[in-house]
Amino acid sequence: MASSAPRRGLRGRRSECGALDQAKDAARAGQGQVLVLRGEAGVGKSALVEYLVGSATGCQILRAVGVESEMELAFAGLHQLCVPLMPLLDRIPEPQRDALSVAFGLSAGSAPDRFLVGLAVLSLLAEAAEEQPLVCVVDDAQWLDQVSAQTLAFVARRLLAERVALVFAVRTSSTAAGAGDHFAGLREIVIRGLHDDDARALLESVVPGRLDERVRDRIVAETRGNPLALLELTRGLSAAELAGGFGRPDARPLASQIEESYLRRIGSLPAAAQRLLLAAAAEPVGDVPLLRRVAERLDIDADAAGAVEAAGLVEFGTRVRFRHPLVRSAAYRAADPTVRRDVHRALAEATDSVFDSDRQAWHRAHAAVEPDEDLAGELERSAGRAQARGGIAAAAAFLRRATELTPDPVRRATRAGAAAQAAFESGSPDAALELLAAARLSPLDEVQHARQAWLRAQIVFARRRGGEALPLLLDAAGRLAGVQEEQAREAYLDAIGSAVFAGRLLDRVGVRQVAEAARTAPPGTEPPRPTDLLLDGLVTWLADGHAEGAPLLRAALGVFRAASGGGGDDAMRWLWLTWLVAGDLWDDEAWHELTTHAVRTARDTGTLNFLPLALGYRAAMYVHTGEFGLAATLIDEADSIMEVTGHSPMSYPAMLLMSWSGDPRAETVISGGIEEASAWGEGRAIGLGHFLLTVLYNGFGRYQEALDHGRQAMEFEDVSVVGFAYAEVVEAAVRSGVPEAAGAALRGLEERAAASGTDWALGVLARSKALLSEGPAADLLYRESVERLGRSRVVVQLARTHLVYGEWLRRENRRVDAREHLRRAHEMLQGFGASSFAERARRELLATGETVRPRQIAVDDLRGALTAQEGQVARLAADGLTNSEIGAELFLSPRTVEWHLGKVFTKLDVKSRNKLRSALAGI
Repeated sequence: MASSAPRRGLRGRRSECGALDQAKDAARAGQGQVLVLRGEAGVGKSALVEYLVGSATGCQILRAVGVESEMELAFAGLHQLCVPLMPLLDRIPEPQRDALSVAFGLSAGSAPDRFLVGLAVLSLLAEAAEEQPLVCVVDDAQWLDQVSAQTLAFVARRLLAERVALVFAVRTSSTAAGAGDHFAGLREIVIRGLHDDDARALLESVVPGRLDERVRDRIVAETRGNPLALLELTRGLSAAELAGGFGRPDARPLASQIEESYLRRIGSLPAAAQRLLLAAAAEPVGDVPLLRRVAERLDIDADAAGAVEAAGLVEFGTRVRFRHPLVRSAAYRAADPTVRRDVHRALAEATDSVFDSDRQAWHRAHAAVEPDEDLAGELERSAGRAQARGGIAAAAAFLRRATELTPDPVRRATRAGAAAQAAFESGSPDAALELLAAARLSPLDEVQHARQAWLRAQIVFARRRGGEALPLLLDAAGRLAGVQEEQAREAYLDAIGSAVFAGRLLDRVGVRQVAEAARTAPPGTEPPRPTDLLLDGLVTWLADGHAEGAPLLRAALGVFRAASGGGGDDAMRWLWLTWLVAGDLWDDEAWHELTTHAVRTARDTGTLNFLPLALGYRAAMYVHTGEFGLAATLIDEADSIMEVTGHSPMSYPAMLLMSWSGDPRAETVISGGIEEASAWGEGRAIGLGHFLLTVLYNGFGRYQEALDHGRQAMEFEDVSVVGFAYAEVVEAAVRSGVPEAAGAALRGLEERAAASGTDWALGVLARSKALLSEGPAADLLYRESVERLGRSRVVVQLARTHLVYGEWLRRENRRVDAREHLRRAHEMLQGFGASSFAERARRELLATGETVRPRQIAVDDLRGALTAQEGQVARLAADGLTNSEIGAELFLSPRTVEWHLGKVFTKLDVKSRNKLRSALAGI
């Protein structure tokens, strides 16, 4: 173990240095480590980073520094970190290698998903760590470009068994655009000012001569023990002021004070030295040969570098290293704008136009004063290249500057619209709206008006999935109808989706009225696209009724299922709507195929923005098929990915699982979800919450409460909610002795089941009819339900039928027959993990005189023994996948897969992969 004592000269940082030492030593031992150092400017984060680097003997060091002026250049920070590892690129899987090559501009290709790039970086680090432990440090991480920050956050959350330590230094109270937020949730240490004793000792160590104790204590108090402030702020005070107490730091924010100290030192330099320092600040890579070329263009003599180094502001070695990041920002911000433009112009001229054309264009843009169409065009081409590499945020930045430099108002509006689209896609809706507002200042043709209206509506819809966006979407669809018919139909689909989500909370316009408005959309293409069939089916279904619309929607689902099999974009884009349609049609096969292909496509392409949605819907499918363990695993995976991407959690699958499992937390969680949905204007989610509570209370046998919530679920015809609610209400009403309520729900269910025609729908209908029937008629209906549901994938409903059939048989005094069905129900429900329904079955079995056997401890122990991630790894390994294939599927490194498998083998007491399948049976 390395010593935890701080480095000589690094005062008061014993615990922080100890944490860094532990992280480094654990990484050497094969336990991936991530640590975020957070603190204000000058508090000592960079010093701790240097301590780690200086003490990491035997490790390869990878470094990157976030630079404010490079925040819009895609993958700039990631490229800094990974350049030393490029010789290992051939060792990682081909899809990952291709993605990283395109991202870094080493090869051409379609834009890679940034999280596939993240998996490539993870694999690259893992490969390098096999040869030598890695210590990766990223200073000023709050100024990383967005895609680099997201990618590194993704990597950080997947470092488990690699010999890698990844440390980020993040400034708090920064003006950066939230890049540091990507690292929230990672293990972090808040770096605070030194304790008074350490601060006084540090101050006295750098002040020559006598230091008045009262002055010393005041400086320590006012700097709050900030080490850089203690070192820098005293440089401008004379010995007399320090001895007599006539000088003190300005009462300004600390970062401003420190920068002021640097500004004084910069201001004392010769003019040529100041220009050289400015050039180094504007050139973020630290390229010394490039700076030499810039110096020649600016007539800066060789003595300037010596003057800058003598002032203790920067070091010129193989790369340029600033004493502190605040030196860079102070040098850049304090420069006269004219001088700054001259420096950027020189940097542009000195930058290679072939190998670094984007950075050259960026420098030219900073040098420009007047509109310049040639430069705007070059920035537009840079945006295209950035977008091709997957840097949509960079594309937005290039297009924004191109807009500002465009002289022609018509072309400026076009570029502003493109910049707004890119900003929206990069997750910056506020910037997108600002750019759309700028575009409106220029003359727009009808197409531009229509497309920008649609984008504005999409932004509102993305922010709140209620009815707020509905009038905007309808307006946009109407505008597009006369100029871009295909887009008009998609806008109408968005409008229907908005109405469906708003549901019961719509004020003046209901779902039916929106469907009638969408009926006026231009006709679809020939042959029709999947979206054309979906729109026509939804319009007919919502406006004319289920019987009329169901055949069209079944045809649309068939086309989407075929498209999803081929990885079609439409299947991905509209899964959120086709999933709802399949549910309302009780089409379990469509659910299965759509979600299977969605998850597979998202994994194959590394589309992590889409994968959580696909995983959530697949998890819901697993609840219905009784595979609760797999559902929980996918929910966990989706949550972990959304934590990385910053998307809001998808709560429905988890609440569905809780309601069926009889989770004691479910009542509180689902009720909270209803309140949240009311606040957000999502009426459908309100109905969904009441439906889930109906399932929960039916499981507990609290039938009156189930009926109360079921009635609220049925108050509005929410898509993929009300049909399921009818079936639950029939059972709750029968058990509560309210036959008229059961009859009303049954009539609604009959209409839905007839329109569907699936075994799932007809099997649930037969059970519901049986609950309201007697004698032989009831018996025949229960048998029909068992037969039909036995042919479907929805085995939880089959188990429910065995349960209510057994309950009915016991009340008919047919105890032998009752035991058969109740025993089957108990075994199935207990095996799923549907504990509340299983308890109902157990009580009924006891009432028949049956002795209920204890649960199969071995199976339950196995279920609880493996974590969600271990369960996924184990199943894939049992299916014959290699460690590399498993890693690619689950976004893990092969070494981490091996680590998980080792734990799986131990827990399941197996020696090899070929024993896994039998060991996993029943889990």
